[in-house]
Amino acid sequence: MSGFLDGKAVVITGGGGGIGRACALACAAEGASVVVADIGVGLAGEDPRSEVAEGVVKEIEAGGGRAVAVADSVVTMAGGERIVGSCVEAFGRIDGVVAVAGILRERMLFNMSEDEWDAVVATHLKGHFTVFRHAAAVMREQKSGALVGFTSGAFAGSVAQANYAAAKGGIVSLVRSAAAGLYRYGVTANAIAPVARTRMSANVPMELAEMGDPEDVAPMVVYLLSDRARHVTGQVYTVVGPKIAVWNQPVEVRSMYADQRWTPEQIAARLDSSVGQEPMGLIGRLEEYRRAAASGDKPNA
Repeated sequence: MSGFLDGKAVVITGGGGGIGRACALACAAEGASVVVADIGVGLAGEDPRSEVAEGVVKEIEAGGGRAVAVADSVVTMAGGERIVGSCVEAFGRIDGVVAVAGILRERMLFNMSEDEWDAVVATHLKGHFTVFRHAAAVMREQKSGALVGFTSGAFAGSVAQANYAAAKGGIVSLVRSAAAGLYRYGVTANAIAPVARTRMSANVPMELAEMGDPEDVAPMVVYLLSDRARHVTGQVYTVVGPKIAVWNQPVEVRSMYADQRWTPEQIAARLDSSVGQEPMGLIGRLEEYRRAAASGDKPNA
């Protein structure tokens, strides 16, 4: 290994399995001291346990690295503070946070319960905030650090995961806000939208055109945590297999003006020809999804 992260201390939430585990092992292999934060819940957030984080720590230590396990929840401010504090206590500083922890509770919007909404948004979106907030306070004083969030292509919309898509969209805005607010302190914030074989991707109700492994995502995480990426901030990257892609930044595309305040009649007369709509690819694929579902197949993404 090249020692990309020599001397750094990083926190990986959801580090006990899947992409989180791959990131924890890769960071340790590149010289970082690692906090593996995971309570080892099931896919829907049930049955918490600490063995998964401890298992990854043993793997890191067996390879000569330094790591500690933390079995705490990211959904509370106190949990986020303890996770970040454990890194500072164990290693004297915190140079990076990688927020991977997440759960799924799939349901159509018209059938979704409040608990199904709250649990997913809390784990993904609030779970990013709790660790980012406490780490940012330390990094601001250090004048350095890197925050890496995990979003999904689902932030552009999802048929049966409104809770998950909303949380992932919120993560993108949180990352961009962190990048803007922490720029003057030398702290970066970026997001990765991975496509990889994990417990969560196994439940995606379609055949994904591209698919990679958790280990494919880890090198990008290592890079974003490193000093070589101190100029990279506010970005969203897709990582799938051998492919890395960057998402566009949201901007206004077209506009129209009236001499005075618009009336509904004027808007109806001019909107389609002047401003129009931006194509939503997901809508265009719905008929394909319906046909595939009727035949018992998974549609292609």
